[in-house]
Amino acid sequence: MALVLLAADQASKWWVLHGLDLPTLRNVPVVSAGPFGLDLTMVWNYGVTFGLLSGQGPLNHIILALVAAAIAGFLLRWLMKAETRMVALALGAVIGGAIGNIIDRLRFGAVVDFIRAHAWGWDWYVFNIADAGIVCGVVALLADAVLRKPTQP
Repeated sequence: MALVLLAADQASKWWVLHGLDLPTLRNVPVVSAGPFGLDLTMVWNYGVTFGLLSGQGPLNHIILALVAAAIAGFLLRWLMKAETRMVALALGAVIGGAIGNIIDRLRFGAVVDFIRAHAWGWDWYVFNIADAGIVCGVVALLADAVLRKPTQP
């Protein structure tokens, strides 16, 4: 799962940067159905999730990449002990997403975000495939923690 998500993330970022040239276009509407919309919108995220801890100092992107790498390492160790397939897939999604964003930080000094969903005048944060994998993986881990029946000793 980690490799699939990482490949999809990096391929999509290459396409928006080099194939579509979204940095020049800035915004491309994809779907507009009544109050719902989906656009490709170029955003360079210098912070972490939702732009938190944003900064453009000389070491900011390296520090954030190192923190993300440490978290990915912890999750990889957890993956080796995963009790269920769901947990293993969820951890793989989080790890693949984290590595995808680490690659961006090291290459560009920021994360490439480009998916913008909006409805009824409300905008979600602009995100990427890695972010979606991280969020879905965390939701699956939370669901597993809440819903899984304890194993018998």
